[in-house]
Amino acid sequence: MPVLSMLEFETLTVDSNGQPQERYRQSVECLTEDIGQGTTLDLVMIPGGTFLMGASKTEEGWHPAQNPPHEVTIAPFWMGQYPVTQAQWSAVAALPKVNHLIEPQPACFSGANRPIEQVSWLDAIEFCARLSAHTDREYRLPSEAEWEYACRALTPTPFCFGETITTDLANYSGIDWEYEGRICSKGAYGKGPTGDDRRETTDVGRFGVANRFGLYDMHGNVREWCQDCWHPSYANAPTDGTPWISEGDCSQRILRGGSWNTGPRSCRSAARSKLEPDANLYDTGFRIVSSLGMRIK
Repeated sequence: MPVLSMLEFETLTVDSNGQPQERYRQSVECLTEDIGQGTTLDLVMIPGGTFLMGASKTEEGWHPAQNPPHEVTIAPFWMGQYPVTQAQWSAVAALPKVNHLIEPQPACFSGANRPIEQVSWLDAIEFCARLSAHTDREYRLPSEAEWEYACRALTPTPFCFGETITTDLANYSGIDWEYEGRICSKGAYGKGPTGDDRRETTDVGRFGVANRFGLYDMHGNVREWCQDCWHPSYANAPTDGTPWISEGDCSQRILRGGSWNTGPRSCRSAARSKLEPDANLYDTGFRIVSSLGMRIK
């Protein structure tokens, strides 16, 4: 059985220039699951609520695929405090196959506490199936709406920390990239500064600050798979937080959060991207969720 505890974490806000403002400590309910090989996996409780999903046309980096903004009501659920790490991946990859084989260690950037990457959507689904069979509890990928709600953590701003972000808070490309004499990817967002370009993943939680729900690395590090099929806009999207898997292009699945390989615009709470479900790239990972029915009394 998973162990229930209260977990303390630190979060902060930044001003429009990226300067830290209020810094404070909070606590959140946490479930720790033993997944074998001396490895555990922590999930934090995400409270239910209603939020505005998407972005307005005035938000820097806006894309028509983030439109129209619409209210979505989310039921409480548990979510991995970090992206799945390489140690966690290896432990679950050693469990019996459910649907297909997965590589025990596919990552490009090695490190037990770095996020797993170079895993496809199908690989992530297999990870969830093996973990569910091993624990007799349902684990799955988040819906796109659950992911954005969890990332925003009750904030309406482009990032959970405020109007901008810095490379002191997240792992993304903080430099300007030029192509044929023009900037094709900006390293700064809004009035915020440029910064580092690490060109690789970093250990999960390295920056020491979480969002208000106690989640780390929601902006940058690796892009994260969601359940949903691709839709070019939110017209007729579900409003109850369920995955949108009808009337769309299921040959493309949703990725969220940006990565070490993208600029800050792609790391916004509302930013979306897509990829074939059998594709695996060195900036693509995932985190898991479970329903509140798993709660330990």
